[in-house]
Amino acid sequence: MATPSNSSKKRLIFVFFVVSLVVLLLVGRLGYLQIVKGEELKKGALEQWTKGIDIKSKRGVIYDRNGKKLAVSVSAYTVWASPADIKDSHETAKAVAKVLSMDEELIYEKITKKQRVEKIKQWITKEEAAELRKLKLSGIEIIDDNKRFYPYGNFASHIIGFTDIDNNGLYGVEKTFDKYLSGTPGKWIKTTDAGGRQLPYDGEKIYEASDGLNVVLTIDETIQHFAEKAAHEALITNKAKNVAIIVMEPKTGDILAMTTKPDYDPNTPREPLDEETKKEWENLPNEELEKRWYDMWRNFVINDAYEPGSTFKIITAAAAIEENIVNPNTQFYCNGFVRDIPGGILKCSRWYNPHGPQTFTEGMNNSCNVVFVDVGRKLGKENLYKYIKGFGFGENTDIDLTGEQGGIIPYNTDIIKEINLATMSYGHGVAVTPIQLINAVSALANGGNLMKPRLVKELIDDEGNVVFNFEPEVRKKVISESTSKTMLKMLESVVSEGSGTKSYIPGFRVGGKTGTAQKIIDGKYAPGKYIASFTAVAPVDDPQIAILVIVDEPSAGQYYGGVIAAPAAKGVIEETLNYLEVTPQFTEKEKSMIEETVVVPDIVNKKIGEAGKILTDLGFKYTTEYFDLTSESTIIDQFPLPGTKVQKGSIVDLYLNEEQSNKITMPDLTGNTKEEVIKKLDKLNLKYDLKGNGIVKKQNPAPGEIIDEGRNVEVEFSDVKE
Repeated sequence: MATPSNSSKKRLIFVFFVVSLVVLLLVGRLGYLQIVKGEELKKGALEQWTKGIDIKSKRGVIYDRNGKKLAVSVSAYTVWASPADIKDSHETAKAVAKVLSMDEELIYEKITKKQRVEKIKQWITKEEAAELRKLKLSGIEIIDDNKRFYPYGNFASHIIGFTDIDNNGLYGVEKTFDKYLSGTPGKWIKTTDAGGRQLPYDGEKIYEASDGLNVVLTIDETIQHFAEKAAHEALITNKAKNVAIIVMEPKTGDILAMTTKPDYDPNTPREPLDEETKKEWENLPNEELEKRWYDMWRNFVINDAYEPGSTFKIITAAAAIEENIVNPNTQFYCNGFVRDIPGGILKCSRWYNPHGPQTFTEGMNNSCNVVFVDVGRKLGKENLYKYIKGFGFGENTDIDLTGEQGGIIPYNTDIIKEINLATMSYGHGVAVTPIQLINAVSALANGGNLMKPRLVKELIDDEGNVVFNFEPEVRKKVISESTSKTMLKMLESVVSEGSGTKSYIPGFRVGGKTGTAQKIIDGKYAPGKYIASFTAVAPVDDPQIAILVIVDEPSAGQYYGGVIAAPAAKGVIEETLNYLEVTPQFTEKEKSMIEETVVVPDIVNKKIGEAGKILTDLGFKYTTEYFDLTSESTIIDQFPLPGTKVQKGSIVDLYLNEEQSNKITMPDLTGNTKEEVIKKLDKLNLKYDLKGNGIVKKQNPAPGEIIDEGRNVEVEFSDVKE
């Protein structure tokens, strides 16, 4: 065997190194793909030969504090298409369009897209889903879904908010607690070939969705109802721009009720509630329409700041009493004006008839500006500013809603001139939000603790287990217990003897303060534009509720807080305290004023005549909402309910069977001319057959007979003209 030459050896060695290098590179590449890029490539492969359809999680329920459902998710169905699995696109589009009442061309366009899956329609009915499933269309799948539903319509809409079509929270609690309510979506995974067609092997996997947690609010549905009713009445009666009412539990900071009127229905959040506004919005451009939506969704209670006027005097008073500058009996004198302050002459609301000598309590009762300017000057700007900040003005309360404003106060004491100090003392030159003011009033009532307003109590699962509890939170101590008690007595005097007498309720010790402020628009006080307000605490000996009522731009003539806001507050306070079973405690004077109480009788299912006699004999008055009453009209409901104790002479509201209310008593037409008969029968919505001319000599039905609306009446006339 010949010995390899040196050149052959060199070639072999070269080939060996080249092969070794190639093998080394291949091993390295294989290691890189398997170890470094393995997971990423595996994921990419899975994406290529699988397709997934989202399974939405069920959104959590929103409850009131007593377990009443305010927002729920109801079953719905969504139609998906897998274009690669559809055998006959035209026939499929035609069949689906017929069931879903959709445009056939639109469906054809969707099911012929080069997509693995395409959504055809979201939230179809149970009947539509069943009909589609019966057709067994290849490539068409119906997935169980759910959509948000608000069973009480516009009830508490500014608190609850609403979601988008994909059940993502957009406003209110739906937005702020979205991450808890939404849960975790699931996935329906299928194995497909390169064309997107489902493979017959390896099955499919369903990863179940995890439902969201349920939110329990501090709102009490019953108290919210009281507040909404009062706000709606105040809005209509006073022809106001807005009306806002907040009810808070002082000891905990719990919001028991919060409403802003007008409002909207979260089931259809982009549609106004009244038909007139709907028509007005029909031809608006999109940009203007979006602005109207945001205005409608705006929650005045937290999103807007306003000059509080005289309701702010309670802050000045509390600061002065806490600093031992004044006491309830400190003497003041009002001559109608304050003339010795550089920058302007200030006047009392009763400058034309000054209050003269008065104590600090009397100055509060009279809401005298001169008294509070004197108190503010005695306090000094540093002290007043300290308490304004201490009560939480100028900063957010951190309530669990979006868009909260911090209000407007001077950013430091250096810019507060003597004239600013004077006007701030009676609520001008500062801007607050309603939630800030009610929170400050609650601090006055609960012994001096400024609370964080609490809107959500806890998060619970579907079995009712508490997953997370939001405890009441004290943010700071603002005033002492003794100052709190002194202030409550002074506020009670405002209601019993001062400007807040329209909120006086026998048996309940109510303390409050009225406020009337001219509105600032574009940086200037707007003539004829006012905000009337009233804030109150009840009962003052053991505060259970604090309330704030604001009537924005009343235009029905009256605009004083004591005249239009206090009565609205009175109704809510009285109904709420009765609901909370707070026992009335009447003074001897009140006892002598209260008439004898009587028990409301049960008159349901009785004829109106019999029911009216029973009520009249017992000293009651009664009203109905029906005009066409007959002796056969039957009572189907009443308020107050049977067994309720009320004052003698109270009014009982009667609700009648609507079928009975459509009955008509046949009038006596004898002696009427044809023209008179036609006019009468048309007014009663009766059909008629008229025979002859002259005056009526015969009619059928007979006079006094009870007949149905729309009945045919036969009338015969004589030839006699007179």
